[in-house]
Amino acid sequence: MRRTSFENAKSSIARSLEIVGDWWTLLIVRDAFMGVRRFDDFQEHLGIARNILAARIRRLIDFGILERQLYQVRPKRYEYVLTESGKDLKIVLFAIKQWGDKHIYEGKEHPLSIAHKDCGTEISVDLICRSCNEVLSDDDEKVDWIPGDEMSDDDRRVYMQFRANSCFEIGPVDTSAS
Repeated sequence: MRRTSFENAKSSIARSLEIVGDWWTLLIVRDAFMGVRRFDDFQEHLGIARNILAARIRRLIDFGILERQLYQVRPKRYEYVLTESGKDLKIVLFAIKQWGDKHIYEGKEHPLSIAHKDCGTEISVDLICRSCNEVLSDDDEKVDWIPGDEMSDDDRRVYMQFRANSCFEIGPVDTSAS
């Protein structure tokens, strides 16, 4: 079955998932954060088929998440390191890990902790207002979804139709364009 492409979607979430939305891709990025750099090391650690790994790494390079660096001239061998764009995915990985710790491990010992190097305390991913620095709770009704100018008319109709059921309030919507 062929999957739908979100390459041209007018949604940051959908378009991001087009790039990093399969499990192998995020596991490769996770391993790169943990210091894995060489193809054989990714393959051995993940147990992923070589052809699938090669395709995922190629895609991560194409989208500027990994960079290929020569580490041996004869024969030519490369390692794969995170770019700035790749490093920006840390918040995504940390949020997924935090969700898994809460909902899969349910308070039991989890296999990996991510801690602040200076004090050793495990970090957490929080929603913080950029203006007033208020930390918003998971069920906080102070979060608004605010449709942007680039939102498609179809998505705008869906937001208007279902906004009463949203987990969050949805900000004001200019309906004059509809």
